[in-house]
Amino acid sequence: MLSKKTKYGLKALSYLAKKGKGTPVLISQIATDENISKKFLESILLQLKNNGFLGSKMGKGGGYYLLKEPADIRLASMYRILEGPIALLPCVSLNYYEKCDDCKSEETCMLNKVMIEVRDSTLAVLENKTLADLI
Repeated sequence: MLSKKTKYGLKALSYLAKKGKGTPVLISQIATDENISKKFLESILLQLKNNGFLGSKMGKGGGYYLLKEPADIRLASMYRILEGPIALLPCVSLNYYEKCDDCKSEETCMLNKVMIEVRDSTLAVLENKTLADLI
């Protein structure tokens, strides 16, 4: 299930995308219009800024703004920043691989092959959709 953090992050990025690349918007305006807690939104936008999705400007006419065109921002990259791994199990993750503690062998694991299919299907959708597709 998508976390509220990721849902709100995608809503905020979509909101900024509708305003246009480089157009600053106040956190309070996004929070009010999208019905998101301002405090929670601040931490989400800061995380997105620290990962190169957003810029910010202080003072009059300031706020957060997109650094790239919406068509250049893949949903998979946003998802990984906000949610973490796309894979449902660590043993099938491409970027966050870890061997499962309770598994003797990935080759004989009942879940491994199915979870690879789930990962690949999810990844195919998220890699082929951009922020522009949301708006």
